[in-house]
Amino acid sequence: MTTFSGVITALVTPLRNDKVDEEALRSLIDDQIASGVDGLVPVGTTGESPTLTVEEHIRVIEITVQHAKKRVPVIAGTGSNSTRETVEMSQAAKRVGADGLLLVTPYYNKPGQEHLYRHFKAVVAAVPMPTVLYNVPGRTGCDLLPETIARLAAEVPEIVAVKEATGSTLRASQILARTGDRVAVLSGDDATAFPIFALGGKGVISVVSNVAPKEFSAMWDAAVAGDWKKARELHYKCLPLSEGLFVEANPVPVKAALAMMGRIADELRPPLYPLADQHREKLRAALKDLKLV
Repeated sequence: MTTFSGVITALVTPLRNDKVDEEALRSLIDDQIASGVDGLVPVGTTGESPTLTVEEHIRVIEITVQHAKKRVPVIAGTGSNSTRETVEMSQAAKRVGADGLLLVTPYYNKPGQEHLYRHFKAVVAAVPMPTVLYNVPGRTGCDLLPETIARLAAEVPEIVAVKEATGSTLRASQILARTGDRVAVLSGDDATAFPIFALGGKGVISVVSNVAPKEFSAMWDAAVAGDWKKARELHYKCLPLSEGLFVEANPVPVKAALAMMGRIADELRPPLYPLADQHREKLRAALKDLKLV
């Protein structure tokens, strides 16, 4: 079964005049791959999945698959708060050639642990592909506990990884203690990527790598090589950017940063709007420190 590791970028979805900017998306994909990332996630949280239409959602996955041309794996964000819709989106992602699925815990409904177990098992049974579970309780209102992850890992071979976005190294440790090497634990929180690498995590699904793919890839490569001094230095070098890109709801700051770099238009789908003025100078300073602007 395919697994996923390293720096995997949670791609923004460039917009221009309220439409997907396909040219800018292709340019971002090329830049990411040239900078050494190990995978791409279209239409996750960072890709504004809640406000894209179904047609746009599938089109962004299709463009990413077609333009990546198997240079790196493409893990499509297809989770929703409806099991039926998650299956339908996952089937669509499979049809257009995605290499795997990123399935967020169902938001708003507040399913319990047994419900989460049954949800994920049903989706993977319907669309058996390499699957990354995505736990981000700060956004979803529910928390996929280590015991449930271990239960799913024991019973569903297609589940190959978990994106753990609590920002808790204790939580990452608890998952690793229960699953060992059976699933790859991927940090879903850029500021804690380095400590999770040190605990035995296999990578990060990153917002920051949209902006600093070379630096984040170098941090991962150093960790894999056992050069923890270099990896630690890169962690602290990138930390102001990791903080600056979350001063407002993701992906508001990362789109502002990419616009400052001349890569995309600073445009989002409401109810998200461009970054407030009071945050822009701090973000620009973080970019200047890394010589990105």
